Parts: sequence; C-alpha cells; structure tokens
Amino acid sequence: MTARTGGLRHSLLTKIFASVSLTLLAGVAGWTWFNLHHQRQTTMEHMVTGADRLSNTIRLASHYAMLHNSRDDLRQIIRNVGRQRDVEAVRIYDKHGTIQFSSIYGEVGQSTNIKAEACDVCHRETPPRANAPLDQRTRIFTAPSGARMLGILTPIHNEPSCSGPPCHFHPPDKTVLGAMDMVLSLREADAGLAVYQRNSIALAALVFLFTTYIILLFVLRFVKEPVLALIQGTRLIARGEQIPMDDLDEADEMGQLVAAINRMGRDISAKQAELNRQRDEYQGLFETVPCLITVQDRNYRLLQYNREFAERFAPQAGDFCFHAYKGRDERCENCPVEKTFRTGRPHFSEEAGYNKDGSRAYWLVHTKPIRNERGEVVAAMEMCLDITQRKMLEEKLERSENKYHAIFNQIPNPVFVLDRQTLDILDCNDAVLPVYGHPRERLLGTWFPALFAGGDPAGHAARLRSESALNQVRHLTSTGRPIYVDISLAASEYAERPVLLAISRDITHRLETEQQLIQASKMATLGEMSTGVAHELNQPLSVIRTISGFFMRKLRKKEPMDEKTFILMAEGIDQNVERAARIIEHMREFGRKSGLKLERVHLDAVLRKAFDIFEQQFRVHGIVPRWELAESLPPVLAEPNRLEQVVINLLINARDAIEEKRAAAGADTAPPAPSGPPVPGTATDPDAEAPAPDEVRLRTMVRDGRVIMEVEDTGTGFPPGIAENLFVPFFTTKEVGKGTGLGLSISYGIVKDYGGTIQAESLPGGGARLRVEFPPAPENGRDAEGGDAPSGRDMGSPPGASQGTPGAAS
Repeated sequence: MTARTGGLRHSLLTKIFASVSLTLLAGVAGWTWFNLHHQRQTTMEHMVTGADRLSNTIRLASHYAMLHNSRDDLRQIIRNVGRQRDVEAVRIYDKHGTIQFSSIYGEVGQSTNIKAEACDVCHRETPPRANAPLDQRTRIFTAPSGARMLGILTPIHNEPSCSGPPCHFHPPDKTVLGAMDMVLSLREADAGLAVYQRNSIALAALVFLFTTYIILLFVLRFVKEPVLALIQGTRLIARGEQIPMDDLDEADEMGQLVAAINRMGRDISAKQAELNRQRDEYQGLFETVPCLITVQDRNYRLLQYNREFAERFAPQAGDFCFHAYKGRDERCENCPVEKTFRTGRPHFSEEAGYNKDGSRAYWLVHTKPIRNERGEVVAAMEMCLDITQRKMLEEKLERSENKYHAIFNQIPNPVFVLDRQTLDILDCNDAVLPVYGHPRERLLGTWFPALFAGGDPAGHAARLRSESALNQVRHLTSTGRPIYVDISLAASEYAERPVLLAISRDITHRLETEQQLIQASKMATLGEMSTGVAHELNQPLSVIRTISGFFMRKLRKKEPMDEKTFILMAEGIDQNVERAARIIEHMREFGRKSGLKLERVHLDAVLRKAFDIFEQQFRVHGIVPRWELAESLPPVLAEPNRLEQVVINLLINARDAIEEKRAAAGADTAPPAPSGPPVPGTATDPDAEAPAPDEVRLRTMVRDGRVIMEVEDTGTGFPPGIAENLFVPFFTTKEVGKGTGLGLSISYGIVKDYGGTIQAESLPGGGARLRVEFPPAPENGRDAEGGDAPSGRDMGSPPGASQGTPGAAS
C-alpha cells in the first residue's frame, strides 16, 4: 500500500491531473464566488431602489393629508401601507424625534434618541444636514426574530405650501420638518439568494467533475501511454539501440520527440567517446606534467601520484607524504595539506627539502581539497613546482641588490630617486646629509622642486621632466644656505614604477674658484691694458691742462676774455672730465666681481662698450676696426660684465696676433693711424690714399636662429697642429711672460655657461676668425638666476672635435 501510494505521488499522471484539477477547481470556485457576489450586490441594489421609491410614494401620498393637517387620513394611509407584505414598519418622526404616526399602533407618541441609528445620519453634525445621499440613509440590521431588515430614512422638507397658504403652520426658515422611516423585511430576498447560491454551486461542481473526467481521459490517452513508451525507449537507448518509429507518427509532437531522443542518444554516445578520449588525455597530462602531483588522504598517505613524483622520490606502496618528500617520520609543522583538511580551502606555501640524490631543493606548494558528492573533504591534491633555480637566482639577486645598495650609498654625490609623474623623492643615498644637511628620512616623500631656491617651482618641475641635465641651479640646504649644483637626470625604473634618477653635484666651491680665476684674469687684463688706459686718460688730461694754462696766462697778464671764448673753454673742460670719468667708471665696472644673474643682453652694445677701452690703442698701433653690425639683432641671455670680458679677450687676442705678425716681419714701428676716430657701424673707406695694412673686423649677424658675433684679424693665424689644445687652460702660443693661457679658456667656459659655442678658424693668407654663437633669449624676457641659467660645459674643460677648428691662442 505504501509503495502504491509513493508511486502515485511520483507519477507524472498524478502530477498533471492534480495540477490541472486544482487549477480548474480554483477557476470554477472563483467564477462561482464572483457570480454569487454579483447577484447578491444586484439584489440589494434593487431592494434599496425599490424601498426608496416606495418611501417617496408614501411621502407624496400623505402630502395632501399633512397639508390640511388631516391626521386621521394620514394615520390610515400609514396603517394601510404597513399591511403590505415585507413592510415591517412605517414611522413618521417630528423634528424632536417623537413618533407622530406609525403602522404599529403602540409606537405613536414614543420618543426616540435623536442620535440613534436612524436619525444619526443627519444629526451627527451641528446643525443637522438637510440632505443625505441614499447609501447613507439606508441601513441593514437583524431583527430579534433573526431575519435581516432593510431600513430607509426619508427626510420631510418644508415646502412653500407648508409655510404659506393653505397651511401657514410651519415657519419659512425651517428646512426639515421631520422624517419618514420605513423598514422592509429581506426574508424573501435572502431566500431567493440562497436558492440561487445552491444552484450555482451545484452547477459549478457538475462542470468541475465533468471537465476533470475529460482531462483524465485525455491525460491517460495522450500523455501516460506515450510517456511509458518513451521510458521503454530510453532503456533501449541506454543499451545503444534506438526507439522503433514504426508505430509512431513522425509528424506529430510525440514522433518528433522520439526522433529528438534518438538524435540525443547518438550525440550522447559521441560525447561519451569524446569524454573517454579526454579522460585518457588528461590522465596522460597528469602523468607527464613537469611538476610533482600527489593525492593524499587525511592520514597524509599517498593515494595517487604522477610519474614526475615517482621518478624523483621513488615512493613505496602506502608511503606517507612527509616520508617520501623529506624522509620524516611525522608530518611537517607547517603542512599546507593539514590546513586544507582543517579549513576546506586551498593553501599555498614554500617548502625546502632534498632530492633523491641528496641535493637541496625548493618547492612552491599548492594544495586543494577533493570533495565527495556530499561536499565533504575526503582527500587533498598537492602540486609542487620546483623553484630551486629561481631560489638560487633570488639569493644571487639579493646579494647583488645589497652590493649595489652599498654602492648607491657610497656614491660621493647626492643621488635622488624621483617619481616620474609627481617628482616626489622615493629614495636617496647617504651623501645627501653632508651636502644638504637633511637626513634621508626627512627627504623621503617630499617634492624635489622644493629644494630649488627662487624661480617658479612649476617651471623647475617642467625642466626636470624634459631635460637631461640642469647646470648651475641653486638649491637650499637645511639651514637655508644657497648652494649651486649641477643635476644629471636619467629615466629608470624603481620598484616596478617609472622614476627619474637625479644626481646632484655641489659646484659652489668650483664656481667660487672660477669667479676668483675670472677676477684674476680681469685684473691681469686691466694690467695689460694699463698703458692704453693711461693713454686714453692722458688725452682729456692734456686738453684740461692746455685750457688751464690758457686761463693762467690770461689771469697773470690780467687780459680780458670774451664770454664766448670762456664758455667754449669751460665746455671743453667739462667734456674731457666727463670722458675721463666714463673711462674710469668703465674700468671699475669691468673690474668688479661678476654675479650669476642672467639678463637680456644685446651683443652690439657689449661689443661697442668693450671696444671703447681699445679705441685709442688700436689707433696708436695703426689697427683699423671695420664694423659690420646687423640691424634688429635679438638679445641673448647672459651676464653683461662676463660677456664683455669675452669680447675683451678676443680683442686682445686679435691685437697680439697683429703685433706678432709685425714683429716677425721686422716692423719696429706701426703704420700711421688714420685720422679721426672710427665710427661704429661704418667701415673704413677702402679708397683712402693710405689704407691701414692691419685691421680687425667686428661683425654680428643672425643665422639659422642663432645670434653670432665674429672678431676677425689679419694677424699670424695659427698652425693646424695646435687646434685641439687652443682652449685648454694655460696653453698659449705667446712668448714667456706675454700670456697666461687663460684668456680663451675662460672665454670658452663663460660662453658655454650661457648655452653658446665658440669656434675659431685660420683664414687663408693669414689671420684668424673667432666666432661666438648664442641662442636668442626667450620671448617672455625673464632674467635667470641659478636654476634658470642655460646649460653648458665646465669652464676649463677642453672642447671636443665638435667645437670646430680653434683660433689664435692667447
């Protein structure tokens, strides 16, 4: 009996029949309930409408009797209406709630509570409402006999005929004179509804049973029998056969289902063959995978292992993991397999042991639980990857990192590791402390451009990202003292992130030494030019002395002097005093110590100012200057005083080269100087009767975006063999005692500091040309100091072959 009950419960026929029957039952029940509800609601609406119509009929019928105050007629009308079937009571209340007329004789004269159920419809508000909708004037209640009653209250309004003739009884301001309450029995209506309800339920039950029977026959014929046939067919498919299609209509759904099942059987067979192939393939992969794979039970006994494990450790049957791996008699203290059994999750670890040949080995261990169909962990798979070579490389890398970290800290110059995007300091070496005064820990994480002194930090950051070297930039130490450094930049990687390596070299002492050397060179140049300067000063002094002698003679002789002559003589004294003061001021400015602040400088102005010192010397030595100055020459970024020193060195070099040529030719005296001072911007007339044999050409131009200044002489030139040594410090071609060998070397360093180049070439037929090129100053016109100075090589570093052919040596 139990087996049969279980079979019915799991039967497809039972499930389909039960689901369809329940659905049908729910539909029929819902339809019946809705029909009964609708019928009940319709019946009640008809009853209420009829009661309201009857109440209005009674009110209209009694209107005449009320108008003539015929109480007997009104009483008779009420009693006659009350005798009708289903009319339980008819009452007329006055405005105080007293029953004036009633179909029940004993109720006349009784007073009712005006807040009672019938009257509360209008008297719940103050003042009472004159009108109320029908649904609020209707009530349904149960009589003591148990029958349901329908009560309807109809107000009796004060009409014009009630307050006027013929009645004149009620005042006109009264709206409602009373109310008529009629109670109807719902006994017959309820009985009719009960009959309708029984008939509806019976019809619904009949429809349900008939439809259920039809569904049962349909399911038995078109569902159960084909399903049983399909079950038998699946058994055939399980044996590798196919369902016979002889008795089936292949065009209907069942035939199509059988055909689909046959195709599915063929597909399953093909898939099974593929699965068997994949099983064999993965088994082969398991055996040949180049890592150690074992399957262990909860006692760490080896259940299965691959060929690699067998060849390396040669385990015995029933061997334990820890014994096969490491020759231990108990499990390892930090065993990932034990953790997998305990937590049910994969685990990773790094293990060390020995191979079968006794060599040291390292493995990366990965364990994973193996669960049964209930989700319980019954075994663990352990896969070990041999990382011995990688471990050895890591140890070598660690030793290498330690070595290079030691080298990094022993570099004598400060080295900063900067984030390439933010320029934050990620690391620095120990040399930062003696140079900057900051301990390494304080600088880590700070912004590197914050070390710069002056200028725009954003501009410094932009230059750090775009340039490979920054020369003569100003940094601040921890005490606020400015220092000058050269910074070399290189892109690299640090901790797998792009960085900049910034190597800082303190050049403060070197710059101070260079300044002292340049200042000494200036003093030597001033000493060398002392004769020419003295001659320059003698001329205005001679004029002043001549004029003063003229004044003394006039005063001694007490001769009168006309005003025009006196003014002319006084103006001569003033002009020559001003000229002498200008020469002295020029020498004082030239002799002062130069700064490092860069300005926008015009080469024409520097060239004219430097030539002022040599104007008289060139005239005395018969050297003719030829000026070829370009118009609208763009400015360059430099320090005027140091740039003037370069021009003076070039002029001295040209003057000495001409003097050497004359000495070699045996010319003891110079050719006569041309009359009149040279005028800058013009050339000496080549058609003059006595042209000067020696000249210096002073030329400026713009070529290929570079501002160029050339000083060309007609001196001895230089032999090609000394070209590479021309700008080396202390190298000179002059006789002992006539040159220091620092003029061109200092000039080379100054030009390089301003981002320029200096070249020299020997001219055909004698003479040399020295060319100085500068980049034009930026359009924004800003001056530069410290970190804004153009990059260049150190003063005193000999130029390479890229600097062109050297010129005459100092």
